[in-house]
Amino acid sequence: MIVTLVIFIYLGIVLIVGTVSHKFLRGTGEDYFVASRTIGPFVLLMSLFGTNMTAFSILGASGEAYHRGIGVFALMASSTALVAPCVFFFIGTRLWAIGKRHGYFTQVQYFRERWDSEGLGLLLFVVIAALIIPYLLIGVMGGSITLHQITKGQIPQWLGGLLVCTVVFAYVCYGGVRGTAWANTFQTLVFMTLGGATFFIIVHKMGGLSAALGQVAPDLLIQGDRIKPLELLTYTCIPLSVGMFPHIFMHWLTAKSAGAFRYPVMWYPICVAVVWIPSVLLGILGSVDVPGLKGAEANSVLVQMIERHAPGVLAGLLAAGVFAAIMSSLDSQSLSIGSMFTHDIVRHYRFRSDPTKDGMSEKGQVLVGRLFVFGILCLTYLLSLILNRSLFKLAVWSFTGFASLFPIVIAALFWKRSTKYGAFASIIGVVVLWIYFFIQGWQAPGYTVGNSGIMPVAVILGVSAVAMIIGSLISKPPDSTIIQKFFPSEVCQ
Repeated sequence: MIVTLVIFIYLGIVLIVGTVSHKFLRGTGEDYFVASRTIGPFVLLMSLFGTNMTAFSILGASGEAYHRGIGVFALMASSTALVAPCVFFFIGTRLWAIGKRHGYFTQVQYFRERWDSEGLGLLLFVVIAALIIPYLLIGVMGGSITLHQITKGQIPQWLGGLLVCTVVFAYVCYGGVRGTAWANTFQTLVFMTLGGATFFIIVHKMGGLSAALGQVAPDLLIQGDRIKPLELLTYTCIPLSVGMFPHIFMHWLTAKSAGAFRYPVMWYPICVAVVWIPSVLLGILGSVDVPGLKGAEANSVLVQMIERHAPGVLAGLLAAGVFAAIMSSLDSQSLSIGSMFTHDIVRHYRFRSDPTKDGMSEKGQVLVGRLFVFGILCLTYLLSLILNRSLFKLAVWSFTGFASLFPIVIAALFWKRSTKYGAFASIIGVVVLWIYFFIQGWQAPGYTVGNSGIMPVAVILGVSAVAMIIGSLISKPPDSTIIQKFFPSEVCQ
């Protein structure tokens, strides 16, 4: 009962933080969807990091480390710590400048105008929306697992997932992206602090780090045969997904200036280490503390360890840290999809009740965005009731799709000769291969291409890049007006 009360108090605080920003809401679409482009360096860092560190990084990483050992840190954390800041610097700052110059709210708007193609924009919207669903599922499933386990089954999993969706929907709809950014900042600080506290408390209760690790099976403490060298190498492609995540793009657009990116570029690697090292080590220690978990059951190993070693109020606080990681991603992801639906479907194709008006009102844009967020969260919640999969693997499949689209943003920003036909070929290649590999690997634990250790993302990414190049070279060069629009002779400040 005490644990449940602590968690509900925490959720109430999150609601307050997220909704207080409503007092600053200007009632415009720009303010609701990109916070009038006024977010500073620290909040931008917390927003970008928090929205990218979901249940995948807390529950998923510990669950995967439970089965595969210390090498899980090398699979994702080390490469993410290096790749993500580079993407922020080389991609994020450029997209922020273009978005501010042309008044963009979504990445679909940019790609549609960059290649002057309605069909490309529509296809990209469908693909991005489909790929974000598994990412959303991670948050809802993580919340339901946490609340069910930490309360010893008193709160069923269906209610835990519903609670997470309800709280996120409330402050996202009320505060928009500013409320999301504020809530993310608070929650990121919470889960980083409590994550570290969780690690030290559990390790202390297990007799210290040396004593605890001494009980772990030796093969979990080395890379060994659990992770193949080619798998480790090709996993470095996965972090490229940050360049195509709609929620990351949305937060890039909120930046007050290019200088606001300095904190994300400098401090992101340290933030990754602070979260991932405890999660992976606790997953390994869980093999001793909670032995015998099979497959997706390992998603709950961290929560079981918290409940075992830190009962009462402390367990509630530590569980709140897990909730913080979950909701700091779920909010931005759902809002970014709502923004895309509002601007790239409803507003762009002028679906409105009064055909005599030229466009959608500012209040209408906000309302449509809120309704679509509600619909997406409902769909995600329903799917969470019927799926029982590893959070880590769900995330990897979602990341695989987004990372494979990375050649599109590279071509758009740096290759003047790229065309819409190249972009079409690239996207279609990604869709076809992603579906093929997903069908092949969905039922196979540790699936790699031909059992070689090569992750599907490496193959799909390569095909995507080649398709972009060939499709562009065999088609007519883009119009000079498009080139002048997106490659001006002087960079606008």
